[in-house]
Amino acid sequence: MSVHTTAIISRGAQLGQDVDVGAFSVIGPNVVLGDGCKIHHHVTIEGHTTLGDNCEVFPQAVLGTPPQDIKFQGEKTTLEIGEGNVFREMVSVHPGTGNGGGVTRIGDNNLVLIGVHIAHDCVIGNNCIFANYVQFAGHVHVQDHVNMGGHCAVHHFVTIGHHAFVGGMTRVSADVPPYMVVVAARGTRTEVRMVNGVGLQRSGFHYDDIAALKGTFLKIFSRRARLSGTGIRERVEEILNGESNNSHVRYLCEFLLRSFAHGRHGRYLESLRADAIHRDSWKLSTPHRLTIDIVGSGSVNQLKARDTTIQGMQLVADPESGWTFAGWNGGLNGTSNPIDVVLDRDKNVTATFVREEA
Repeated sequence: MSVHTTAIISRGAQLGQDVDVGAFSVIGPNVVLGDGCKIHHHVTIEGHTTLGDNCEVFPQAVLGTPPQDIKFQGEKTTLEIGEGNVFREMVSVHPGTGNGGGVTRIGDNNLVLIGVHIAHDCVIGNNCIFANYVQFAGHVHVQDHVNMGGHCAVHHFVTIGHHAFVGGMTRVSADVPPYMVVVAARGTRTEVRMVNGVGLQRSGFHYDDIAALKGTFLKIFSRRARLSGTGIRERVEEILNGESNNSHVRYLCEFLLRSFAHGRHGRYLESLRADAIHRDSWKLSTPHRLTIDIVGSGSVNQLKARDTTIQGMQLVADPESGWTFAGWNGGLNGTSNPIDVVLDRDKNVTATFVREEA
């Protein structure tokens, strides 16, 4: 461990092995730094803040100071940061609020560049890159492998989907579809420009999956689709109710339909907000029902969804001895096991088990 003589480490702070704290940095009494963290000079880390192993924080970054929310009354809330994250100069990250769930959470291996602000109650996934001065309002959810250009501004309660790319200087006021490139258009408008093909290739997506997503883009977002006379929601439902077995296409359609059907101003998370100005009419009226049928011998366990931004659950097919799981049909397609199901409407899912060959 290396701590500069001018650094202020409060009594109660917990520092792991091989932690390096630079000159004039301040570490608060409820801070936990994992093994191998490097804190450069003039860094402030306050509040109930936890950094996982091998994080690096550059000068003038401020983590864990009270959120900028007038509803915050000093309640105990937390900032939870995973492993391998890099926070460059002048980054600010705030903990959650009691009204918003009490925690701001950042996953693993994110690169957060100069001047980025991550506000209270945000949930950031893994392997994201945020360029200089990206600004996140409160309650934003960012899924995995998102790349955002400099000076983007994100409205509160927005969800940004997996593997999305947001161009620089873009005003993001509605949910960003997964796998897509979104850029600034005329005025304050944003536009879904294309499939993030380069990003998907770098992440190891198969050519067939990228081709399926490009075909879906043409059916939903292309100029010809917009001029077809059919509304975007109807176009999405047509694809979702079709014969496509591609799990990425299905997730894209379910993501879009969730925002259309339940969101306010294109933001699904608005339907879940709990603050005093929330109107009861914004909430989902009644939970959608999931019916599971079984062909063959086996069972299906229902668990909490891995993606916390969806209203749904994770299904795990468990074949009996001498049987094997063959796939899903109905409201789901494919052979993934386990699999997340989004309950944006009533669904009937069939799990098929077949006898093992002798």
